Amino acid sequence: MTSMLRLYRSSGRRGAALLNGSGKQTSAAGTISRLMGTQSGDDAKPPTALARLHLEDGSTLTGRSFGSHESVSGEVVFTTGMVGYPEALTDPSYQGQIITLTTPMVGNYGVPDRKKIDKFGLPAHFESYKIHASGLIVQDYSHHYSHWQASSSLGDWLKEEGIPGLCDIDTRMLTKKIRQKGAMVGRIEVDLDAPPPTSWANPNIARHLVGEVSIKEPKTYGKGNPIKIMGVDCGMKYNMIRLLVERGCELTVVPWDYPFAADMHKYDGIFLSNGPGDPTYCKETIEQLRQAISVPDNEVKPIFGICLGNQLMGLAAGGQAKKLPFGNRGQNQPVINHSTGECYITSQNHGYHIDTTTLSDDYTELFTNLNDGSNEGFIHKSRPYFTAQFHPEHKNGPTDTTFMFDTFLASCKDPKAPIQFPVRKVAQAKPNVKKILLLGSGGTSIGQAGEFDYSGGQAIKALKEEGKEVVLMNPNIASVQTNMDNKSIHNKADHTYFLPVTPDFVEEVIKKEKPDGIVVSMGGQTALNCAVELYKAGIFDKYNVQVLGTQIQAVIDTEDRQLFSDKLAEINEKVAESYTAVSIEEAVEASKKTGFPLMIRSAFALGGLGSGICVDEKHLRENAKVALATSPQILVEKSMLGWKEVEYEVVRDMYDNCVTVCNMENFDPLGIHTGDSIVMAPSQTMSDEEYHMLRETAIRVVKHLGIVGECNIQYALHPESLEYCIIEVNARLSRSSALASKATGYPLAFVAAKLGLGIPLNDVQNAVTKKTQAFFEPSLDYIVTKIPRWDMSKFQGVATNIGSAMKSVGEVMSIGRTMEESLQKAIRMVDPSNTGFEPKMRFATKDDLIHELRVPTDKRIFAIAQAMHEKTLSVREIHDITKIDHWFLRRCEAIVKTADAMRGKSLSDLDFAIMLEAKKNGYSDKQIAAYVNSTEDDVRAKRKSFDITPKTKQIDTLAAEYPADTNYLYTTYHGSEDDVESANGGVMVLGSGAYRIGSSIEFDWCGVSAIRTLRSLGKKATMVNYNPETVSTDYDECDRLYFDELSGERIRDIYEKDNAEGVVVSVGGQIPNGLAIPLDKAGVKILGTSAKMIDNAEDRMKFSDMVDEIGVQQPRWRELTSVDSALDFAANVGYPVLVRPSYVLSGAAMNVAWTDDQLKACLSEAAEVSKEHPVVISDFIEGAVEIEMDGVAKDGELIAAAIHEHIENAGVHSGDATLVLPPQGLTAYQMERVRDASRKIAKRLNITGPVNIQFVAKGTDVMCIECNVRASRSFPFVSKTMGVDFIEAATKAIVGADTSDMNLPTLETRNRPNGFVGVKAPMFSFTRLRGSDPVLGVEMASTGEVACFGANKEEAFLKALLSTGFKMPKKNILLSVQSSLENDMTHSGYQLHELGYNLFATKATGEVLQKNGIPCTIVGYPTEKGTSGDIPNALDMIREKQVDMVVNVPTYESKRLEDNFQIRRSAVDFGIPLLTNMNLVKVFADAAHKYKKGELIGLDATTLFEHYQAETDADAWTNPTEFH
Repeated sequence: MTSMLRLYRSSGRRGAALLNGSGKQTSAAGTISRLMGTQSGDDAKPPTALARLHLEDGSTLTGRSFGSHESVSGEVVFTTGMVGYPEALTDPSYQGQIITLTTPMVGNYGVPDRKKIDKFGLPAHFESYKIHASGLIVQDYSHHYSHWQASSSLGDWLKEEGIPGLCDIDTRMLTKKIRQKGAMVGRIEVDLDAPPPTSWANPNIARHLVGEVSIKEPKTYGKGNPIKIMGVDCGMKYNMIRLLVERGCELTVVPWDYPFAADMHKYDGIFLSNGPGDPTYCKETIEQLRQAISVPDNEVKPIFGICLGNQLMGLAAGGQAKKLPFGNRGQNQPVINHSTGECYITSQNHGYHIDTTTLSDDYTELFTNLNDGSNEGFIHKSRPYFTAQFHPEHKNGPTDTTFMFDTFLASCKDPKAPIQFPVRKVAQAKPNVKKILLLGSGGTSIGQAGEFDYSGGQAIKALKEEGKEVVLMNPNIASVQTNMDNKSIHNKADHTYFLPVTPDFVEEVIKKEKPDGIVVSMGGQTALNCAVELYKAGIFDKYNVQVLGTQIQAVIDTEDRQLFSDKLAEINEKVAESYTAVSIEEAVEASKKTGFPLMIRSAFALGGLGSGICVDEKHLRENAKVALATSPQILVEKSMLGWKEVEYEVVRDMYDNCVTVCNMENFDPLGIHTGDSIVMAPSQTMSDEEYHMLRETAIRVVKHLGIVGECNIQYALHPESLEYCIIEVNARLSRSSALASKATGYPLAFVAAKLGLGIPLNDVQNAVTKKTQAFFEPSLDYIVTKIPRWDMSKFQGVATNIGSAMKSVGEVMSIGRTMEESLQKAIRMVDPSNTGFEPKMRFATKDDLIHELRVPTDKRIFAIAQAMHEKTLSVREIHDITKIDHWFLRRCEAIVKTADAMRGKSLSDLDFAIMLEAKKNGYSDKQIAAYVNSTEDDVRAKRKSFDITPKTKQIDTLAAEYPADTNYLYTTYHGSEDDVESANGGVMVLGSGAYRIGSSIEFDWCGVSAIRTLRSLGKKATMVNYNPETVSTDYDECDRLYFDELSGERIRDIYEKDNAEGVVVSVGGQIPNGLAIPLDKAGVKILGTSAKMIDNAEDRMKFSDMVDEIGVQQPRWRELTSVDSALDFAANVGYPVLVRPSYVLSGAAMNVAWTDDQLKACLSEAAEVSKEHPVVISDFIEGAVEIEMDGVAKDGELIAAAIHEHIENAGVHSGDATLVLPPQGLTAYQMERVRDASRKIAKRLNITGPVNIQFVAKGTDVMCIECNVRASRSFPFVSKTMGVDFIEAATKAIVGADTSDMNLPTLETRNRPNGFVGVKAPMFSFTRLRGSDPVLGVEMASTGEVACFGANKEEAFLKALLSTGFKMPKKNILLSVQSSLENDMTHSGYQLHELGYNLFATKATGEVLQKNGIPCTIVGYPTEKGTSGDIPNALDMIREKQVDMVVNVPTYESKRLEDNFQIRRSAVDFGIPLLTNMNLVKVFADAAHKYKKGELIGLDATTLFEHYQAETDADAWTNPTEFH
């Protein structure tokens, strides 16, 4: 072999003299010194020398040379595999070809050691002894690499072998060109002055490629093994040798033209290998095969051909070989086996196929490609001859079909036996269901947000498409899936129940609706836990309801930690060493086996709730107590901190067809919950071996568990070996599933719902291409970055460190063609105040910085940025502290190097090259402006003068391999052409961005309503948003979906490119609203209310001036000009005062101050948040009722309106308040004052579109406190309660369409809603935010909401409260209120006593109650533990669950701050219902009183069912198919 290698090198390629990036010769020694590092060093430099690619269609592309700097010609082909470039380059089938890799970043994991030999005497990591491809073309070459098996960079290996490489090429454009025109000859030319070639020598015609790669003399492997096989080498990959020999073969490999027919009798079988080029050139082989297949029956030997071997066998059997237009090359080609019906994902690399219609009648088709219908193998009807066009030996690619080697060898042992393929498990009977109940997830919370609105909606669409009747149960009124209007015709359920998803209520709905099937995997942990309880209680069997998709026992097997471990042990799969515990002492015993640090995890929990790293026994005892308070079982697990965390989304049908749709790799190593991690898709640092090892495991596990539908499997992968273990399997749709759906374009929930009905994967259409089917694995030619959004600053006392329990409230997803571009986009998406990968909130000392890196918080990415920008720590040092992979850190470093190149320059100094580099590395115009001391507009103008503009690319699931009719788009600076033409018109609707506190699913509902309305009016609608959890980012919902930034720069780019009619900024919450002024200034047409008027409402000072001017009453106010002026104002009006910044969401930095010191602190926070806009200080009205008006106006006249009141007094943010519609406690006078003020404000601001105005009322004063000239959080609630879509009306008003037929309620309407009351209740996630104080104020804290209807306020209130997870107290209630509230508490306390509750109270409260004649037991304060004698301690009672509800109402006068905090916090930690607002306590007591008297309907599942039985359609409050 060595002599062959030398001979080949001397035939024109330079091997001894290597070339660097500039094209100069370097010594081999200089390169070899770098070869043995597993990571590149600081000296690695990006390529700079230019080279060209000339194509025979006349086009020329220019890129950078990163391999051997020499010219070469070859057939240009593409392959869509996302891993495995060392294996691909050494595959002899690529002889004479220039490979284009569609995966965007190549070289990430370097190249393994060429000298390492495996047990077969072959190079361990390669498929041949050298690179066979003529050249390599990639979009982005990673000159920095990192992998434990690496010994050099890819570029150094190419130089070593004399192979050119070209990067900075738009490989997507090149792939499309090859797809459209067919594979073509090209030339990599390093002489920039050389003209393009005038003649093109096609290597398939001009050269005998098989002759070039085939062995010259026979060679035997596995000498002495029992099964004797002759292998004909037409370009045999080494893994074919490995797989045959390790299965017991003595393999004699012979040259392609060897006369093997004469030697057949010496062997048990003949194996035909893969190889390059046109099969008809191998005339000698074909002739030998003709002889071999013509022998008498008693001399027959099994023959198995792969790839070229398949084609040669076809030609020998009389068939014809045809050239495919561009070939099938990649790792995700779907193939069906006609003998078993099973489908496989296969690795392929061929340009020709056999036309099976030309074969003799003795043969039949065995395999077919599910994408293009081409033949993938055939079989003789009576003799043991069979073939595969794909590569069962993989390397690179999936291992699904290695059984083909076993089938072949079984035939060699018994040639007369029929060919046997593995038989699949017998599928369960296909469900025969007509009516299906779908369980939703309820209100949004941390760990369970809008992703279930998206997945549930997709499921409804899939079920309706199959003609099923769908019953939905979900109390989340803000969700799109609970819509019942005609715009939602394809996605709406037939019947919707706004009821708690609890076993009692579900059973009653089953009784009433009599469904024959139920879907439980689309409603998060809420639905799953409910289903497990119903299953254990025998409810499904009792009512003959079939669970569709994954069966409940499989769910239990994945959720119960011990059962899960046992199931995996059955197939020898590894979980982390772990022990289950149901008590603290059991957990401590387990820790003696695992050692510290260790991880605890809760069973049946969501988002890592109740999990955490424990460093010692004391820490373990504390965490175990809290975890066991909310979960029946915990797992004590050996810590694997620092391992890589990887996950796969897996889909399986009931016929055992199984694919992995998306794999994702966490930027953060294990130890941080995946929901709180930065995540990249696809994985970037895994080799082909690692990627497919985990893929194979995922499929084996999912098949063994019996999952049907979709699931997610998470791994820990050792960073320096192939050791891995399985962390968990989620047998349901999860947040990762929504992310994977949006990252790949593969609608997981839609497909899973179809599979639950028993439809096979290969019968479900690929919704993106509309030409292929759902049995495939998406290939990504971009990189997705997910970054979580935290809002911990909104909670006092919360620990900001992130770990194994999820704390993020939302997430963003960005799409780019490099990690640099994708990461910077994502960081900006998280919050408009983030400029990119830059320091933020600087860490003052190096020690502080190191601590942040070591103990991560939500600021860690900014700490890494600071360390790099300020050169405080090296990449190696950051890696040592964080264990983040070197490769990720090097890509971050590349961002910083671009900043270094711009620092100190002026705008005029920026040349084309540096501007393009900055844009490719994800820099915004605003960021660049900051470096060159310029403005965003000036940078934009300069950039456009260079003709540097973003290109629009499609997400098409197949990396451009097939034409895709898709409107799913993103923008990138790594491109030479747009994938789509300009939309030429249409209305742009700006989405709401990441879920955050203050902007959640409600605004997504508004966005979806707007685009559905526009489309129903015949207008083209474009959505711009970047939240993967939403319905608005479902490409089915709009004419164009741009998954991209909501920044002025990007909106202008899209607006100009698509020549849009205008932009709607009023339905996406605060982010779009804040863009109105800059977009308007830039000449973008803002539809609806003008930008000037939006500014007049948002700017606190302009608004307050205007309200005075039009004669609307408001609290006394003053603009903040100085601290002294504010203190003077407070002295005049008296405390408390309210500090209000401009242009903020959810009351950010809004504070009530009661003293001078508090006021000073509030002022500095407000000034920080509202740097560019004024801060106003106003009189805070204590004890006032808060009222809101949600409306729609057209040209300043209100055409729709709804007035609702808060149960809580003013001082609780409207997003946290409990809303009542219609108002139950307002006087006619107060209502008229609200109407009058609303008319005046709408007229003065000349509003067209949605508006929300807030008032406070006390006595005869009704004062305006705020106006949002946009949709508010309450719009879905108001719309569904009033029975008409306010956003539909607003959208029609904005585009000038008629609303007269909508029956809108106006300010004059007095009877809407009639006969019932709606109550919207907030959902809080305090449980997840350890250390936060669960008390409400003017800054919002809720993460979601639910709403329920009732015959009266109390009924609706209690239903809503129960829907948030609140449980009615059974026996004991603990009371503790501030002294000023003791009189109020007396009245409510007496009601509760009368209802039979046992009351316990802290000392001061208890003494007042006893004095007033209300029996109660006094308990000690938490801080009096051990000092208060015999009386029980409040904290102990909570921890031991001796109380069923806690009431703790503080005020600003409260003295026992620590005691009150401990009472509230413990109630949350131990899962005990908590009320912290006196008005809520009063309404609860009133409602409980009516409930006990039997006056309330619907709180009890049975009585609700009886009510429904008696109710007629005419009695229904709303649409007769909606149930409340």
